[in-house]
Amino acid sequence: MKRRDFVHTGALVLLLGAQELARGATILAVRVWPAPDYSRVTIESDTPLSFTQNFVPDPPRLAVDVRGIDLNQALKELVAKVVASDPTIRGIRVGQFSPEVVRLVFDLKQPVAPQVFNLKPVAAYQHRLVFDLYPTQVADPLETLIAERMHDAAPATPKTTTTADPLGELIAKKADNAASDAAMPANKVATNRTNDTAEKIAGSQGATGASGQKSLKDSDGPFMSVPRPEATDRLIIIALDPGHGGEDPGAIGPGGTREKDVVLRLAHRLRERINATTANGNAMRVFMTRDSDFFVPLGVRVDKARRVHADLFISLHADAFFTPNPQGASVFALSQGGASSSAARWMAARENKADQIGGLNVKAKDAQVTRALLDMSTTAQIKDSLVLGSAMLGQIKRVGKLHKGQVEQASFAVLKAPDIPSVLVEAAFISNPEEEAKLNSDAYQEHLADALMKGIESYFAKNPPLARGRTA
Repeated sequence: MKRRDFVHTGALVLLLGAQELARGATILAVRVWPAPDYSRVTIESDTPLSFTQNFVPDPPRLAVDVRGIDLNQALKELVAKVVASDPTIRGIRVGQFSPEVVRLVFDLKQPVAPQVFNLKPVAAYQHRLVFDLYPTQVADPLETLIAERMHDAAPATPKTTTTADPLGELIAKKADNAASDAAMPANKVATNRTNDTAEKIAGSQGATGASGQKSLKDSDGPFMSVPRPEATDRLIIIALDPGHGGEDPGAIGPGGTREKDVVLRLAHRLRERINATTANGNAMRVFMTRDSDFFVPLGVRVDKARRVHADLFISLHADAFFTPNPQGASVFALSQGGASSSAARWMAARENKADQIGGLNVKAKDAQVTRALLDMSTTAQIKDSLVLGSAMLGQIKRVGKLHKGQVEQASFAVLKAPDIPSVLVEAAFISNPEEEAKLNSDAYQEHLADALMKGIESYFAKNPPLARGRTA
């Protein structure tokens, strides 16, 4: 069979011969999920697929030989599914490498650490072969937040001030260290940058944990509590976590509304409000665990929030139940013991299945590390989370019905950051037709975003970042 590659409108297209060979497995669907964190490609089939892989660094590309694939139309469409804005994948080439093997070549925009793995059937999916392409060079999310804040805070005209600017000092120090960074090994530079950022933001600017004390952590050791500084000027960081995403649609309403879509829109609205707000004179900035439609494992969501030293973690969801009758918003906090109700226990079990549906490489080292973090919850964190949740419920009830009038508790994996007050907000029951319509309503989303913002402000009014837990 004759094969020929050519470039057309930036995408790599392969001309296949007239005959297509069926090799046993049937390709049901192919999907591409570009994201700043990593790009994912999924091939879904009716039987498991076996493969071998080879990464070539220069130019960067990943070649994967898959045995037993039927070259159907779905597989050929994979080439056209790569978008120009994908930060990692430049293009994909596919072809019948031999009578028994189909070869996929991923041409990459940057070096990656690839993870290729199989997933067993779960939920609506059959067998999946997953390609997760993680860039080896990633931006420091905390530095990004600082740069955004510095840009927003820059005055229109120069002015003289005698007040120390810790954010400015951080940027200046990084400029001074640029030359020495260039001479260091890459891993040493990354370590120095992380430590420098953590000291400036979590230390001299007073980032705190649930106990109200400054949290420091070495590369592998446990957290230490040290006396808090008296600094009053620092960036308050709120981690917003739109639930589900990518391969995991979350709950689906009777009208076809997907949970992952409505909570992402709600997160964007809430982000606008938080970024335009100050608390106790301190600027606030949102860090989002996902900013578009891609999957983030539960433990990675927790780890992301901890990396930026978030002051709060708010996970946004939309309830679902077996029947269309339940309605109303809910707020959940973590429980170290049993759930506060059977419904809360059922809800946590459903949300905790996200990793199975979204597709997690359980053999990956990162997955093992993040799972270990889920057993480090603290009593102080739960106490602060209940206070935050109560403040939010007090505002949500002003704009809609509550499912329960108090904060419920269960063992949600995504709430297990040991040093960040964390709550999970179920905005409404997407399984209820009336509430599904509300979730799709711009007016309701605006009112709910306002209520959540007021809940955050109410929490900080009584629990300032520098004073929170000081008497505990």
